[in-house]
Amino acid sequence: MKRSVRSPGSATIINAIATGFGSAFGIGLDIECEAKTTNDSITCFNDVGADNTLMELCVKRVFDYYDIDENEFGVDLKTKSTLPMASGLSSSSASSNAIVKVVSSIISEEFNLKPLDDLEIINMAIDASLEAGVTITGSFDDATASYFGGVVVCDNKNREFIIKEKMEEYPILVYMPNYYSKSGDSNPERMKLLAPLVETAFEFAKNKDYFKALNLNGLIYSATLGFNPSIAIDALQAGAIASGLSGTGSSFVAIVKEDSIGDVKDSWSEYEGKVIETEVDNKGCRLL
Repeated sequence: MKRSVRSPGSATIINAIATGFGSAFGIGLDIECEAKTTNDSITCFNDVGADNTLMELCVKRVFDYYDIDENEFGVDLKTKSTLPMASGLSSSSASSNAIVKVVSSIISEEFNLKPLDDLEIINMAIDASLEAGVTITGSFDDATASYFGGVVVCDNKNREFIIKEKMEEYPILVYMPNYYSKSGDSNPERMKLLAPLVETAFEFAKNKDYFKALNLNGLIYSATLGFNPSIAIDALQAGAIASGLSGTGSSFVAIVKEDSIGDVKDSWSEYEGKVIETEVDNKGCRLL
């Protein structure tokens, strides 16, 4: 049996590290995971040269849930990605969602067992990410924006939704500098110093003023983490609706209208790195 799942990344509106409350939205860059059954063992391969620990943990959690012995049944997994790794665009959430979903789909059909529901998949993926050390908070906001698409506002500590809805399908520009910043390597204590300011930004998100929330959050975390806030300000000056640091970096995102794409790209041309064009994703994680 062979199955494939496509899972998008997400961009930050509110980074949850400071307060435990966050917001994110799905973007068109994604990870595809193909899984096929084998007689035994678990094998994992990814096309970006990343460590396979997270992939393996995701599979093993699904096997454990269904009480499957990998000496008697196996899966061969391969992922391919248009989503930059270690860039603040939820590559870990996208990968873990895709893997848990595709493996649970195969096992439930192969052994005629009850499929995992959406939140069971998400929570299992988050638990694997926490065990792998690729997230600080568990990133319920990133994981659910990736899984469902659209925009979410979340209580990450309790893994609960405050808002979950579709987002207007704007073009999105992503500025990628020539370096990476892993979420698990960040200093949460430093970020928590600015919690009162992040709480102000979160109030905008709770009131569905997502663009103000994204702008303010980006400035706060850029200052805290040592990124150049001029990257976002240049995009705004060039006509972006909103722009800010995504996750703990290193990427910046800009929400734009069609007629400002060229101007925003030009404003980022002076910075070393590359600009990726994509769009809001409202489809989420799904079987192909």
